[in-house]
Amino acid sequence: MTQTRHPAVAGMFYPGDAATLHRDVLRYLDTVDDTGPAPKALIAPHAGYVYSGPIAASVYARLRAARGRISRVVLLGPSHRVGFPGLATSGAEYFATPLGEVAVERTAVEELERLPQVRRLDQAHALEHSLEVHLPFLQEVLGSFTLIPLVVGDATPEEVAEVLERLWGGPETLIVVSSDLSHYHDYATAQRMDRATSDAIEALEPAAIDDDGACGRHPVKGLLVVAKRKGMQVETLDLRNSGDTAGSKDQVVGYGAYVFH
Repeated sequence: MTQTRHPAVAGMFYPGDAATLHRDVLRYLDTVDDTGPAPKALIAPHAGYVYSGPIAASVYARLRAARGRISRVVLLGPSHRVGFPGLATSGAEYFATPLGEVAVERTAVEELERLPQVRRLDQAHALEHSLEVHLPFLQEVLGSFTLIPLVVGDATPEEVAEVLERLWGGPETLIVVSSDLSHYHDYATAQRMDRATSDAIEALEPAAIDDDGACGRHPVKGLLVVAKRKGMQVETLDLRNSGDTAGSKDQVVGYGAYVFH
């Protein structure tokens, strides 16, 4: 029997209607500059689209030129609801959004489950938004692709890096790390904290990211470890917070968009 991971936050974080979702994602993509090479890896935020959609679009627009070349996406995001050590796979064969289903690359997932820090934990995926909100953007810019979805719990940078090295592949593989930045500080404090986190990402220095600097710090740090080994360059495309998009400036959440070449 085919197992599908159905949307948990459609109609809340993003539109639940396919036509509206398609229109909104294209609107975000069409309002940003898509010039520049398609990245090998990226970091993008995972809040409701009204808050972080414009920031996420700045990196996803860069992928338009890679449609037809990128056929495999490794997607990592932090766990917001379930605590566990290591990284969690899903038993699902498909991840669905209102735009359709994305096939999970089961062979790669099952190979990962042989690693001591990786285990199947469907409850970590069931209600988790940090992966789901990226899928409509990926569906719009890439069209058809297979997915390797990983929710990251309490994992060390090296544990995440080992997984990424196994999945790195060639130009057909895109690495996506889902992370917001600081949470619920005043506007000026958030700007200062997010700038420090961005400086650490740009410098490929995982140890310089504070515990409250990014909710997805575990997958982010793992990506930085691998990127530094491979001599990659990082470009910050956008750095804003909810006070710049759709919220008040009293308590904001930070968002950054980064590409790795």
